[in-house]
Amino acid sequence: MGKKSDKINHMNKVNIASINTGNENLDKLRRVFPQFVKENKIDFDVLKIFFEDEEIITGEEKYGLNWTGKSNAFKLIRTPSVGTLTPQEKESKNWDKTENIFIEGDSLEVLKLLQKHYREKIKMIYIDPPYNTGKDFIYKDNYTENISDYYEKTGQSKNGIKMTTNPESNGRYHSDWLTMIYPRLFLAKNLLRDDGIIFVSIDDIELINLRIILNEIFGEENFVATFIWKSRQNKDNRNITGVSIDHEYIVCYSRNYENKTIKGNERKLEQYSNPDSDPRGNWASGNMVGILPENLRPNCHYDLINPKTGINYGKPKMGWRYEKTTMTKLIAENRIIWPTSSGGRPRKKVFLKELKDPFTNLSSIIRENIYTRHGTKEIEELFGFRAFDFPKPSILIKELINQVTQDQDIILDFFAGSGTTAHAVMDINAENGEKRKWIMVQLPEAINEESQAYKAGYKNIVEIARERIRRAGKKISKGDIDFKSLSLTKSNYRQWNILTDKDDKDKLKKQMKLFLEKPLVDGYDEKSVVYEILLKEGYNLNSKVTQGKTGNIKYWQVIDRVKKLVMTFEKKVTKDQFEFLKLSEEDTFVCLDSALDDTTKINIGRNFNVKVI
Repeated sequence: MGKKSDKINHMNKVNIASINTGNENLDKLRRVFPQFVKENKIDFDVLKIFFEDEEIITGEEKYGLNWTGKSNAFKLIRTPSVGTLTPQEKESKNWDKTENIFIEGDSLEVLKLLQKHYREKIKMIYIDPPYNTGKDFIYKDNYTENISDYYEKTGQSKNGIKMTTNPESNGRYHSDWLTMIYPRLFLAKNLLRDDGIIFVSIDDIELINLRIILNEIFGEENFVATFIWKSRQNKDNRNITGVSIDHEYIVCYSRNYENKTIKGNERKLEQYSNPDSDPRGNWASGNMVGILPENLRPNCHYDLINPKTGINYGKPKMGWRYEKTTMTKLIAENRIIWPTSSGGRPRKKVFLKELKDPFTNLSSIIRENIYTRHGTKEIEELFGFRAFDFPKPSILIKELINQVTQDQDIILDFFAGSGTTAHAVMDINAENGEKRKWIMVQLPEAINEESQAYKAGYKNIVEIARERIRRAGKKISKGDIDFKSLSLTKSNYRQWNILTDKDDKDKLKKQMKLFLEKPLVDGYDEKSVVYEILLKEGYNLNSKVTQGKTGNIKYWQVIDRVKKLVMTFEKKVTKDQFEFLKLSEEDTFVCLDSALDDTTKINIGRNFNVKVI
């Protein structure tokens, strides 16, 4: 009887933290190579023996990027978040109807909290992280282990958010930036679908380092392109080097190189016609000149002669695109367009119906006439003044979104800034009548008190971003132009206070009793707890959340498509009350552990999925 009672008293508890990425990766290794994992640690001696005939990279002389703080970056990845996302309905717009999400908070903690539900669900990530300019670098070198230090980590105080700087004279100038960005990119990769894409805006200072760490996280084979964006229209004569830096970069990686990543440009079908009534249909002429000199590809350097007229067209400096055998076949199939004189250049018929792809490859040079000033103008038109410095123009982000996303896809930006990405998604949806969804994450970074935005009443970037999205939505006026706003806050679960040797046993007993009897913080808000549980149990943030009462039991209901979770905060729950809820075996029921006596636990725990707080 004692064993059964113990089992009853240890019902499954709701998750109180985000996924532990370190444990997750260890479990993956254990499933494939169980012999390498001993007592939840990797046995590198066994691993070396197993691969003794293979090349194992050891020691200091190996390719890669190391910096002061890299081990701390990995520690940040492994440390679960015990924070939560709390609804801000007053800051939201049409909460119950929209599927767009704006999150106020530190992107690292938020990315951890999104892991449970949004793993492999995001189609596109675009980020414009803080450039390492040596100024206003707000992400502190702080490696705390839980959300209780979130306000300290982000530099917040009663008077707003304090900012630190990262001057070039600092010995950790590059290291601080890398330690900030690495764990965020690592966690972001987990959220991408198998056909997902990430774009990262960057300038020259950290471009090389960014490429190396993206190779490490995504795999070098998943590099797609480094796009060049001419961001400045007019020359900058302030640079003492004598060079005006007129461009920035957008680095692109895929989750899986086997999937086509970039759609490309639609072919100009008007180029295809059939002037000679060829039975194979419309065609366009294609270039046949080669790309390599004779010493590198001699088999493509030969005289090309029209067998019917005998005209010799010679050979171009770079030869022909095809060797003789292939060219002879093309001639026999009447696919060559012959000029009337030897000075002309033969071309090939390219038939429309034989094209495998209706798109041509996209240039790595982003199209002209998209400048930073367009982003500034966009902001000024929405606010009536310059509310944000150097915003990316929404048309730039639209170019990327159009290349890789479709209807219903989710786009994530965890350095949302002024909300340009959200603006771009809403604009595209309105133009195409589609329903892409967006998730924006932004730290509530304080703005300069001398700025126009501050004088207009905005205290931080989050306030500007949310207002920009509201105003852009009003201007666009079609589609889902609204959003749910949530804020990263401390957990509703009571946190264990680490006691010192000086603390007596009575304090320990008192704390243990408090944890058992009151697992939630004093004065908790029920809806906030509901959202914390649905988030950490892997439910969609867009789940339908309602409150109700049946019989004499009050409850909250969470529906995420086919999944249902019902939660009550009643101090006591009887079997009769539970039956009023009419739950199925697939539904999940959550209540306070102390609300169920042993008999009720036996009666409902046998056939239903019950979790306790």
